Amino acid sequence: MTTRIVPIIMAGGAGTRLWPISRDSMPKQFISLMSGERSTFETTLQRVSGADFERPIVVTSDAFRFICAEQLRAAGVEADIVLEPERRDSAAAVAVGALLAARRDPQAICVVLASDHAILDGGAFVADCRRAAALAERGIVMTLGIPPTHASTAYGYIAPGDALDGHGAHKVARFVEKPDAETAEDFIAKGYVWNSGNFIFRTDTMLAEFEAHAPEVLASSRLAVDGAVRDLDFLRLDPDAFAKVPKISVDIAVMEKTRRAGVLSASFDWSDIGSWDALYDISDKDAEGNVLSGNVEVFEASDNFVRSDGMLTAVVGLKDTIVVATSDAVVVAAKSAAGRVKDVVASLKAKGRREASEHLRMFRPWGWYQRIDIGQRFQVKHICVKPGGILSLQRHYHRAEHWIVVHGTAEVTVDGTVKLYHENEAAYLPIGCTHRLHNPGKIELKLIEVQVGSYTGEDDIVRIEDVYART
Repeated sequence: MTTRIVPIIMAGGAGTRLWPISRDSMPKQFISLMSGERSTFETTLQRVSGADFERPIVVTSDAFRFICAEQLRAAGVEADIVLEPERRDSAAAVAVGALLAARRDPQAICVVLASDHAILDGGAFVADCRRAAALAERGIVMTLGIPPTHASTAYGYIAPGDALDGHGAHKVARFVEKPDAETAEDFIAKGYVWNSGNFIFRTDTMLAEFEAHAPEVLASSRLAVDGAVRDLDFLRLDPDAFAKVPKISVDIAVMEKTRRAGVLSASFDWSDIGSWDALYDISDKDAEGNVLSGNVEVFEASDNFVRSDGMLTAVVGLKDTIVVATSDAVVVAAKSAAGRVKDVVASLKAKGRREASEHLRMFRPWGWYQRIDIGQRFQVKHICVKPGGILSLQRHYHRAEHWIVVHGTAEVTVDGTVKLYHENEAAYLPIGCTHRLHNPGKIELKLIEVQVGSYTGEDDIVRIEDVYART
């Protein structure tokens, strides 16, 4: 077959099991999890950028729109970026993606992919997609099943039924939720495969299955797409319609009910990188079985995962342990309990701890800022503005600011007056003034911002103009 496949990439999740590296402000799909590699979102894009695939449809959160766009540019891939006003689980993302693909071609072949999975053999992945697509042409909703490497309790399973071809494709006898250890052993003995969450289907087939089994998901998704508006390079779904989409997975909404489901046993290695122990399993190890990343030292330790994104982290005498350190949070867990990290995050959120959701370094469309220190009536930040980056024209009612340039050139506007500042020069922004920062140069602009005032929260920003349409 010569039909090209439309990738629908889901990139709106949070990934709390990989805290503190993955947080709501920058989740795991946009982070380099394996040493020296791009983010899993970027590697997913690269896998579907060849001649077999059409322009991708990326479904993500409004909060990640600029991160998503930046990494698309870095990967050299053009895509349709669709913004969900709120998280509604995978059924909504699949329905929206299928509706948009149907506008291109009512019988388009689509592949639904999570953006946070690791696939180590891109060629085998493409070949499997082609095989599954040939079956999808016949009106079968295909899924890629992963041959189990062990009796995992972290994945759902698929029971293969009657053969669909002579190359490892079968009808789906049933989908099974995550089992206990004894049941998982039984599933493997019976030839079950892991459910990867990757689906290949003809668009009209999937929309008909939504209509039959989850009509409320389809109806609200269609209204959200019909009411969508363009915003720069993004397509914003209608928020009122999207809020009415039931929060349900595509597995429960459609796949567990349809009689058209098929499964192809995948020929590539796969991991959903759902927890730190899963990342340990697919990472390169030293002679003692340790996976080490960043500023770390180990002594008389074996079979550990140790990562530091800054501070020197030393591990002594540990075995089968996860140690992950960032500038503001450290997690230490038995490898066997790595999945419980999400419970820690839930507890921190319930206590109102900022560290549960926000990184010290916060990314913006113009660059990033990172808090250095905070106290009563002051805050200090490190700010980096990429070449050409422009902050919004804004004012603050409760704080004054001092900008000290340490690298590059800053173009500063204060109450209509524009002035250039170079390294070791400082600009003063009094309370209430209208101001803007721009990097007119070809190198990064870095400066230290000192805020002084009765309140230094991020919500004390009144945007007057913004090239990124955030006003």
